[in-house]
Amino acid sequence: METKTLLKEFSRYIALNICGMIGLSCYILADTFFISNGLGANGLTALNLAIPIYSFVHGSGLMLGMGGATKYSIYRGQKEYKNANNSFSSTFFFMSALAVIFILTGIFFSGKLTELLGADKDIFDMTKTYVRVILLFAPAFMANDTLICFVRNDGNPKLSMIAMLTGSFSNIILDYVFIFPLHMGIFGAVLATGLAPVISLIVLSKHWFTKQNQFHLVRTKPSFRLAGNIISLGVPSFITEMASGIVMIVFNTIILRLQWNIGVAAYGVVANLSLVVISIYTGLAQGTQLILSRVYGYGDYKSQKQILNYALKTMLVISFGIYLFFSLTANTIVSIFNSEQNIQLQEIAVAGLKLYFTAIPFVGFNIILSAYFASTEKGLPAQIISLSRGFLMVIPMAFFLSFMLKMTGVWLSLPVTECFVTFVGIALYINSERGRKNV
Repeated sequence: METKTLLKEFSRYIALNICGMIGLSCYILADTFFISNGLGANGLTALNLAIPIYSFVHGSGLMLGMGGATKYSIYRGQKEYKNANNSFSSTFFFMSALAVIFILTGIFFSGKLTELLGADKDIFDMTKTYVRVILLFAPAFMANDTLICFVRNDGNPKLSMIAMLTGSFSNIILDYVFIFPLHMGIFGAVLATGLAPVISLIVLSKHWFTKQNQFHLVRTKPSFRLAGNIISLGVPSFITEMASGIVMIVFNTIILRLQWNIGVAAYGVVANLSLVVISIYTGLAQGTQLILSRVYGYGDYKSQKQILNYALKTMLVISFGIYLFFSLTANTIVSIFNSEQNIQLQEIAVAGLKLYFTAIPFVGFNIILSAYFASTEKGLPAQIISLSRGFLMVIPMAFFLSFMLKMTGVWLSLPVTECFVTFVGIALYINSERGRKNV
């Protein structure tokens, strides 16, 4: 592909994807704002304890959507149109099966999950309500995540962005209506969040009424080999989302011991803002992954390198802007979510915001490099990066640094982990390039 054409296409796709993913991340940020103002610190604590369940549902949808859509794009690049449709059909089948499991979990085990998340008697009922409703709406969340990926990879990124933004704006409006005029409490907040992907799916349905639609449900036998391939390609997206949820669970456990519920509420402000930042990098990675998987299907190695270069430069510019913004406005931002003007909450969150967000350039690098590996069917290095971020390093780092430095250690555990994973990622990339040259 010509350099100018490639850069133009890259700019278009990443701009649309970043806007859309910011909108998608605002599901939880809107809940954070309205719950903090309507229900105070206890509501904010309950929300923060329940969010990992949302991350798990959302991550599952992204895993199947990104994995299936990546495989779809590769097949279309190779002109294997029958296999492309099989990818969509298999993705839809496995998504439906997983959604049923989530629904059953919400009906029968939401109370047990709430206990495991650490909710005490003051916030148990609110946390349980949020967990149960999120799980019952899992089919809508997962279908939305999956179809957004396929519609975008089917040449309609603008509609994907519009669907995500429409869902997000409807969530904001419904949050306000349900919590304040209708006084529905935390149930109103989570109901608004659950209805948002339903509205987004209605917008996405337009794709089926245009000649642009090229993927269809076909009768196919479930292939565990194809499912494994889809999941392998989608696991980095799953772990990227799940990393946030796992970090929240670990940090909530540690902070409850150090600062009790008020510390968890302060961490909730920082963590939910970080979800928005991560969504920017996820949008950048998804836009990059779409073009990468296609040029990889063509066998165009030069274009692969150019796209990765564009993505990393874009990430660095974005990271500098984000950190500068949060450094200058930390006190103001935290006060927006501190309706009770709790001095302790304000101090903990402001200090945390400045330390925690030193991680963002490393987070961006790791997400993009993982997407690069997944897009070029190098599942193992992508999974190593994702697993290191989400499970293998951050958990022991959080316990070790919190033991040594208390709350300061909690805030620094993410930057230290992400920095270390960046060096691992660079080593994997160098090894991958050596292996390609030796072929």
